Amino acid sequence: MLKVELKDGSKLDVEEGKLIIEVAKELSPSLAKKCCVAKLNGKLVDLKTPINESAKLELVMYSDSEAFEVLNHSCAHLMAQAVCRLYPGTRMGVGPAIEEGFYYDFSIPTAITNEDLPKIEAEMKKIVKENIAINHYMLSKADAKNKFKDDKFKCELIDAINDDMVGIYEQNDYADVCRGPHVMSTGLIKNFKLLSCAGAYWRGDSKNEVLTRIYGTCWATEEELKNHLAVLEERKARDHRKLGKELGIFMFDELVGRGLPMWLPNGFIVRRKLQDYIMDKEYELGYKHVMTPCLGNVELYKTSGHWAHYKDDMFPKMDVDEESYVLRPMNCPHHMVMYRSTLHSYRELPLRIAEIAADFRFEASGALTGIERTRAFYQNDSHIFCTPSQIGDVFKEVTKLILDVYNDFGFKNYKFRLSLRDPQDVEKYFGNDELWERSESELRQVLNELGVDYYEAIGEAAFYGPKLDVQVRSAIGHDVTLSTIQLDYQLPERFELEYIDEKGQKARPVVIHRAILGSMDRFVAFLLEETKGIFPVWLAPVQVKLIPVNLEFHKDYTDNLFAKFKKAKIRAEVDYRDEKLGYKIREAQMKKIPYQLVIGDNEVKNGTVTYRKYGEQQQVTVSVEEFIDMISKAEKEMK
Repeated sequence: MLKVELKDGSKLDVEEGKLIIEVAKELSPSLAKKCCVAKLNGKLVDLKTPINESAKLELVMYSDSEAFEVLNHSCAHLMAQAVCRLYPGTRMGVGPAIEEGFYYDFSIPTAITNEDLPKIEAEMKKIVKENIAINHYMLSKADAKNKFKDDKFKCELIDAINDDMVGIYEQNDYADVCRGPHVMSTGLIKNFKLLSCAGAYWRGDSKNEVLTRIYGTCWATEEELKNHLAVLEERKARDHRKLGKELGIFMFDELVGRGLPMWLPNGFIVRRKLQDYIMDKEYELGYKHVMTPCLGNVELYKTSGHWAHYKDDMFPKMDVDEESYVLRPMNCPHHMVMYRSTLHSYRELPLRIAEIAADFRFEASGALTGIERTRAFYQNDSHIFCTPSQIGDVFKEVTKLILDVYNDFGFKNYKFRLSLRDPQDVEKYFGNDELWERSESELRQVLNELGVDYYEAIGEAAFYGPKLDVQVRSAIGHDVTLSTIQLDYQLPERFELEYIDEKGQKARPVVIHRAILGSMDRFVAFLLEETKGIFPVWLAPVQVKLIPVNLEFHKDYTDNLFAKFKKAKIRAEVDYRDEKLGYKIREAQMKKIPYQLVIGDNEVKNGTVTYRKYGEQQQVTVSVEEFIDMISKAEKEMK
């Protein structure tokens, strides 16, 4: 008899070769029905796995987080079986579970679209009713390649396996190369939904064949599936690409070029308000704002090291007048040259140079995502030149600025990641051990003093120094890196930067790269999704919509109000169209304008305004002066 220790510490005597599902049934038949897979000595395995040695056994319920990946992986196989039945001759790529579901890549003889997904779902439900057993076995690589000889993708995957034996999962007329684990039968995969299909290069390489990728999601219960689908619908409503179009924030056009956003009047106002906001904060902290060209000589990037390490992500160079120029992917080389142009004393440091700068990176077309990821963007960038002894204070100052900004915008769902070098692989990092150990210790100490919740990532530092990244969880579930602080010992060396120290000797400064809002484009995308396009008054492109009831009787008073608002720097618009009043009000609501003012007989007679706030039904009548004061106060207090 073998000794099996359960999760609660209790022990069982088990016959050698007994299946885990049999052990579960002996413990409790009802418990066994709730089991998805199990952990045998910490490794996830099928419930049909035999116990051949004394071990620790943990049953994984469908309600456990680890079951979600297994269930979705099994559902990917279920979908693949349905596709192969419906479209004979289909060849299969890979079908992994992902964070919120699964996908599978296919080469299908017939082109399919989202309209075909219900048909595939219906076939999947038939297979579920068949309740086909899902079985696992091993084959030699030669036998596995023979089994899948008509599928070049599977044969390529088999060749890549670093083992003599290959795991196969089979469910009746369908088989797949897979490590597993999986649920016991297709009848256990009930609550699923196919979401979309798209093109995807085989193995993510643009030189390879484009396959059809079908996405789906699967949950343990019908209620969980329903809730998740509701979340997906909410995300669609918050998608910045949808909101940007509806609210007139930005646009793209193939004639201009992929990944090149054009900011419309409303979007420009939002951008300008954000730019003024962050530049004012920087000015108060002693930053000096500069402007540098968006082009640079290739020699500049060879000096900085970017040409050797980053050239593939840059646009091709342009040869002009026996010189080679390139659109810059970042601003640091320009700022290094700017610092170097003047002799500096230690008394001037830290020197804070900041810029809202246009940068250009050649992102793959498949990676472009609205204004979240583009080929042309603006960065809220800064480089702080300081002495080694000032690193801790500067780092604390910048971290406090990040926290201050996040507080202003009400961001709460974020985390700090302190990226450190790998002490077991120091060769790939620039600088000496003492410098790294001191700077890492200082950064850690600063975060502890500020009470910041952070985690450490060993081996994730940049080669030129440790860094702190801030990951913000967006309303639609994306992890977005908004802010970053990076220590750099290398650029000062490459550009031979110097300052005169307290002893009158030349010394090398340290550079701290710092971005607070990061990419202005990405920040606006994040705000759109976070607020669902309902900007606070201070940031709204249009703060007030004036709607006269009757143009013949109320236009003059409306014009007078508009002039007063303009003088008070209130961003207002008047709807002069000859449309029904209800239509105008609904449209103002759809545009998410903070205040709608309906101007009728009473307002003209009493010299007042009657407003309704966005999302509210209540109408409030106040004097013109009170209303102007209210908007001005909201602007000043960032509300």
